[in-house]
Amino acid sequence: MLQDPLFIVGMLASLVVLVILLFGIGTFARGGEFNRRHANRIMRYRIIAQAVAIALVLGFVALRQMGG
Repeated sequence: MLQDPLFIVGMLASLVVLVILLFGIGTFARGGEFNRRHANRIMRYRIIAQAVAIALVLGFVALRQMGG
């Protein structure tokens, strides 16, 4: 499983989602002007990255079930 490139890309995408989420939580906790200006943009980036990660994971599962 670790040799499958789609699995590795899916894991990297999941890590990117985690990093964006932690960054967003950190800026929210500190508050301030940066959070007021960029909170929605950070959330949009997280949602897009999360959708990509989910699509990659589902693609990996589908290929595994088909025997690929």
